Amino acid sequence: MRILVTGGAGFIGSHLIDRLMAAGNDVICLDNFYTGHKRNILKWMGNPYFEVIRHDITEPIRLEVDQIYHLACPASPIHYQYNPVKTIKTNVMGTLNMLGLAKRVKARFFLASTSEVYGDPEVHPQPEEYRGNVNPIGPRSCYDEGKRVAETLSFDYKIQNNVEIRVARIFNTYGPRMLENDGRVVSNFIVQALKGESLTVYGDGSQTRSFCYVSDLVEGFIRLMNGEHTGPINLGNPGEYTILQLAQAVQQMVNPDAEIIFKPLPQDDPRRRQPDITKARTFLGWEPTIPLADGLKLTIEDFRDRLTQS
Repeated sequence: MRILVTGGAGFIGSHLIDRLMAAGNDVICLDNFYTGHKRNILKWMGNPYFEVIRHDITEPIRLEVDQIYHLACPASPIHYQYNPVKTIKTNVMGTLNMLGLAKRVKARFFLASTSEVYGDPEVHPQPEEYRGNVNPIGPRSCYDEGKRVAETLSFDYKIQNNVEIRVARIFNTYGPRMLENDGRVVSNFIVQALKGESLTVYGDGSQTRSFCYVSDLVEGFIRLMNGEHTGPINLGNPGEYTILQLAQAVQQMVNPDAEIIFKPLPQDDPRRRQPDITKARTFLGWEPTIPLADGLKLTIEDFRDRLTQS
């Protein structure tokens, strides 16, 4: 198949491309390299079945493809809050352009949505039916409301234009190729520990997250895209850890002498986040397989390599 991956040079996109190329597909990577990096896709450069196009999806593009994995959008608060107008444009205009392309060439369209659509949830764990508790004018709204609109657009294109859509709601994902400066807890703790700095925990560290290793997530993507279920479907690891537990795990693996310090919690930071993956288990036969300790080990090795090179 000829498959387009928007945001393909990014952390998750590049792992998806690895899988799609290994399966013998013809892959087009579309990226404006705002948070993506060429080193993530270097091994496929020069391969006759791979091409990369530097393009901003807020502008339309004409291509012939069978499937579109739409991942393009900065996903870490530091990057998406740096230029919030650009973030919402990427989510709205970018998604419209990709859905328009899917409609024209009759491609199946996959939207990488997010657990952020649940906001700071009042229901725990979060099933797909939960409609969320989102602040429409808060500092995170360019991303979470942007993704909510992207879901709306996807379902409207399905209903009005018969576009085949698949919608995944992604929970915290980690693994090799995460950006060192993306401001998310896993990368923050690993970089701080490797540099011999104190590990910074915001709040008292009792807020929870669920961490899914990237190869597990990509497996979920492929099953959803090629299955019969539209979604939305939660893809994440139901194992729930406090931020303090994560900090201690990284501390033990990298630098047991590192100090853990506490700072005030940012506005609208969700207190608890844990996916209900009943649907993923039922419809996709999917659940995560990589334990946190194993995934962290692989991620730390990757960060160590990059920090020694830089």
